[in-house]
Amino acid sequence: MAVFDTPEEAFGALRPVCVQLTKTQTVETVEELRAQLQTVSDSALQELQQYVLFPLRFALKTPGPKRERLIQSVVECLTFVLSSTCVKEQELLQELFSELSSCLYSPSSQKPATASEELKLAVIQGLSTLMHSAYGDVILTFYEPSILPRLGFAVSLLLGLAEQEKSKQIKIAALKCLQVLLLQCDCDDHPRSLDELEQEQLGDLFASFLPGISTALTRIITGDFKQGHSIAVSSLKIFYKTVGFVMADEQLRRIPKVQAEPAVEHRVAELMVHREADWVKNTGDKLTILIKKVTEWVSVHPHWKVRLELIELVEALLLKCSQSLVESAGPLLKALVGLLNDESPEVQAQCHKVLRHFADQKVVVGNRAFADILSENLHSLATSLPRLMNSQDDQGKFSTLSLLLGYLKLLGPKVNFVLNSVAHLQRLSKALIQVLELDVADIKIVEERRWNSDHLSASPKSSAARPSSQIQRRYFRFFTDDRVFLLLRQVCQLLGFYGNLYLLVDHFMDLYHESVVYRKQAAMILNELVAGAAGLEVENLHENHIKASPEELREIVTSLLEEYTSQENWYLVTCIEAEEMEEELTVKQSGLQAITSGAHTCQVASFPAFSKPSPTICSMNSNIWQICIQLEGIGHFAYALGTDFRLLLMSALYPVLEKAGDQTLLVSQAATNTMMDICHACGYDSLQHLINQNSDYLVNGISLNLRHLSLHPHTPKVLEVMLRNSDASLLPLVADVVQDVLAALDQFYDTRATSFVSVLHALLAALAQWFPDTSDLGQLQEQSVGKEGSHLSERPAALEKGAKNPTTAEDIEQFLLNYLKEKDVADGNVSDVDEEEEQSGPPKVDENDTGPHVKPPLPLQIQIATDVMERCIHLLSDKNLKIRLKVLDVLGLCVEVLQSHKNQLLPMAHRAWPALAHRLTNDDPRAVLRAFEVLRTLGGKCGDFLRSRFCKDILPKLASSLVTQAPISARAGPVYSHTLAFKLQLAVLQGLGPLCETLDLGEGDLNKVAGACLIYLSAKQPVKLQEAARRVFLHLMKVDPDSTWFLLHELYCPEQFIPPHPSLHPVQLRGATGQQNPYTANVLLLLRELQ
Repeated sequence: MAVFDTPEEAFGALRPVCVQLTKTQTVETVEELRAQLQTVSDSALQELQQYVLFPLRFALKTPGPKRERLIQSVVECLTFVLSSTCVKEQELLQELFSELSSCLYSPSSQKPATASEELKLAVIQGLSTLMHSAYGDVILTFYEPSILPRLGFAVSLLLGLAEQEKSKQIKIAALKCLQVLLLQCDCDDHPRSLDELEQEQLGDLFASFLPGISTALTRIITGDFKQGHSIAVSSLKIFYKTVGFVMADEQLRRIPKVQAEPAVEHRVAELMVHREADWVKNTGDKLTILIKKVTEWVSVHPHWKVRLELIELVEALLLKCSQSLVESAGPLLKALVGLLNDESPEVQAQCHKVLRHFADQKVVVGNRAFADILSENLHSLATSLPRLMNSQDDQGKFSTLSLLLGYLKLLGPKVNFVLNSVAHLQRLSKALIQVLELDVADIKIVEERRWNSDHLSASPKSSAARPSSQIQRRYFRFFTDDRVFLLLRQVCQLLGFYGNLYLLVDHFMDLYHESVVYRKQAAMILNELVAGAAGLEVENLHENHIKASPEELREIVTSLLEEYTSQENWYLVTCIEAEEMEEELTVKQSGLQAITSGAHTCQVASFPAFSKPSPTICSMNSNIWQICIQLEGIGHFAYALGTDFRLLLMSALYPVLEKAGDQTLLVSQAATNTMMDICHACGYDSLQHLINQNSDYLVNGISLNLRHLSLHPHTPKVLEVMLRNSDASLLPLVADVVQDVLAALDQFYDTRATSFVSVLHALLAALAQWFPDTSDLGQLQEQSVGKEGSHLSERPAALEKGAKNPTTAEDIEQFLLNYLKEKDVADGNVSDVDEEEEQSGPPKVDENDTGPHVKPPLPLQIQIATDVMERCIHLLSDKNLKIRLKVLDVLGLCVEVLQSHKNQLLPMAHRAWPALAHRLTNDDPRAVLRAFEVLRTLGGKCGDFLRSRFCKDILPKLASSLVTQAPISARAGPVYSHTLAFKLQLAVLQGLGPLCETLDLGEGDLNKVAGACLIYLSAKQPVKLQEAARRVFLHLMKVDPDSTWFLLHELYCPEQFIPPHPSLHPVQLRGATGQQNPYTANVLLLLRELQ
């Protein structure tokens, strides 16, 4: 709270100090005055302003050398007075301005005095406070022509401090003070809004300083990044505000051609500038050089706030100086669009905001000069684009493409003026084509193809739906960054959105036809053009632009679909299939098939069966990518048309399904993704819904094409994909087609068996999934075991019961009675009661028969499975290993489908047995492995029928193979587990146990099995083989626990058996008690399980 509120009181308190200061100028006196000033109220001080200022000004003007500390104290005290009062006189304002400015100037050296940083800071703050203290219109009277020399001195002084000082604080203070001097400070009331005349007068005045200000600020802005972002931001702000004020179109339009004679001295008049047309032209040309330098430097500034200020600069200059700085439009627009994809979200958001503002104000679209400049920039950028893409790093490519994208956004509908020029269109299109060139020399695509050909036939569930994330990313020749590809897509989409779609599609279709080299890139661009024309993911800055109509889009999509799915563009060579050869090659070695050992040369080994040269890996890769891009395009078209695409499904869906069943992994994945796109676009719930709703004309197409299979070799793949992605409701529709497939297989079994077997596998897998057996295994086992061996199936239960309750005398008696009864039955001694029971059985079975000569109709799936199994019997002996393996898979599925209809299953199994037995005993190890799996399936479904055949034809050879291979596996190292021999051993051991239990083998056959498997209980065998052998004995325990117990004790006897009575002889077993051997661990585990 001030002590002295009235001028009188304040005068009394201040007078002694002021007098003292006038007499002796010391730092202490100044400090005393300042302390006294703090006790005076602002109103009282205002009345005494000039009285207090007099001793301070006198101290500054006293001739002779003065200490810097004194000058600093005086300036600080002066600043304090000015901050508390207002300067109401123009003369006082000008004098104080000159006196403060001269504090940092040495008249003798004609350059800024070497002063301390504290003094410099105090003077800068004093000048700033002085300008703020100017009251009302006094500030405007200050800026008259006569002040030019003094104002120019202060401006150059502040610019020198901002540029040359090392102190960051002084630099920032000098720039802020410069803003105040140029009436650019951020205060609300300083200055008040100016009228047109005042603006014109100030513009003329500031025009004198424009060259010096702009060049000095350019040097500061383009200085070292280490000077700090705030200095660059302040400099940019002063630069664009000063240039924007002096070069404002609105002011320049009002400038008279002839300058009025100024009422000032001749020397001052020489400093004044008349902003006529020539001056504007010359100044604009020079500013363009500075602006270009500033924008190029700031565009790559590491701090986001500096880049954000650059956007403000572009907006201010383009909006205010579109006529005077027309030559600068190029670099300004380039800077703006270059920041469209800035890493900073704040910069991105502001950039989009300014672009949208420009579009609303028609800054570019409504300005012919700007549009021409942008068109030329676009042309020159397109010309240099391939070179830049080849020489720049990915970040540089990203910036270059951001620039291209921004030009297109700014041009908007005006882009048609560029596209209507043949030179511009050709240059732009060739640039895009070159940049999008794919690298097709990658051998990985071939590897994935070969892996996928086996995968397709392996498991229908896993191949029915492939996630899109598995699609291999595209590799381009000129870039690796995915952001670059995203920008290229956005460029094409914008062209489609704003450009003449018919013109663009025609032009790129010409390039598509012109060369195979251009085809993939042209297809990619066409896809994005259609997506852009539909307005998908396109940011429309020009609200009044009307996008393409649905009718136009449908016409264009229809023509593109016809082109994509035409014979020469859809059915390209993507792999070398064995069935295309006249003589198929059989791989006899145990290794997997390989294309060639010289794959690194982009050549595939030529097959002798070919009459024409083999395609190279590069050409096949190129074809794969072309098909994938065309499939992706169909997905784009579906999204572009939405539900209208349903009208085109009749021509589009069938080819896509063909590719979904392709052996090539990338093609199959791309087709599946396209089907999902069609589902989403057309409103289908799932792939199943899509196929079921359109199955009528798909089935019709399959049926027609099967009649001309040589012309349509991929037809079976369509049916395969339909079966994998549908449900049981499809079966009645495809029943006739299945018969057509079987008829075609009968006709082309020697050339097209592979594709047909794949279809049959998909068909049987679908049937097994759609019609699971409700009776399941329990009932089937009961039927297969029969009455004669019914007691054997009760053994496991008896074992469990015996484990819980001790055997009693009644149990032993009942066991003997049952044994005697079964012995009588076996000898043919059957009582009358039993005969009556047997005679009463058959009529019950035949009660449901419709008549002696009429059989009930079989279900459709049973008829189909029977027909398929009949073909499999013939194909089991095919000379091609791959076909045999697939046929064995199909045979196993046939057994599963037919398991509930034994009248059909057993005759077919009888017919299939010789060929299956041959596969089990005399074939490639892989075929033996697969055939053994089929044998296990057969054993589970028709065990009684299979028992004698298995024991006679198969078991001896399997047992002999296990015994022969055992010493080899015992000596082998860890690598042995990866060999086919090991896998075969493991499969046989894993399957023998369930087969013994299911087939209910006799004692002699069980001994053969046990004898062959005993050696695998040795600790010397691989761990997995030991585990499999233990599982065999666990199954043997269920069939014949007593023999198994005895056999295991013959190997190793863990304890000595003492007779319960001296009259009984001691039991002597061969397994030595207490002596460890290789079988000890596994025998103990098994005996523990048996007890």
